[in-house]
Amino acid sequence: MTATKPILLAEDNPRDAELALAAMEAEHISDKVVLCRDGAEVLDYLYCRGQFKARPRGNPAVVFLDLKMPKVNGLEVLRTIKADVKLRPIPVVMLTSSREERDLTESYALGANAYVVKPVEFNKFLSAVKELGTFWGVINEPPPEGCRSTH
Repeated sequence: MTATKPILLAEDNPRDAELALAAMEAEHISDKVVLCRDGAEVLDYLYCRGQFKARPRGNPAVVFLDLKMPKVNGLEVLRTIKADVKLRPIPVVMLTSSREERDLTESYALGANAYVVKPVEFNKFLSAVKELGTFWGVINEPPPEGCRSTH
């Protein structure tokens, strides 16, 4: 299986990022994963600016978004995505260690498509990411639409 559009993984924890990439590699979709280590990088990617200025145009198939990130937190990134008519169709899956009800409630209120609490146990974490990557990156049909914003 191969994703046709990139998967954007927003994860500042190096261990979690490495595990997520390994899980997606096991599903043969890691070649399409773009790793962003903070919220500002996610926005740079989505708006085709900074280090991502020359990237191929088009929105990712999905954004896996951590809540607690440096520079711009996950809720602010989600708020920005869902407030922009060109980015709003992108599925956003909150992939976080937070079990706080207010984080869950606010994520859905802002338009998150799913909220997944990262399993602490290694094999369960790998399994969850494999399933998420396969569904959102391969099985789900993302909305057609490109990165035309000049922000």
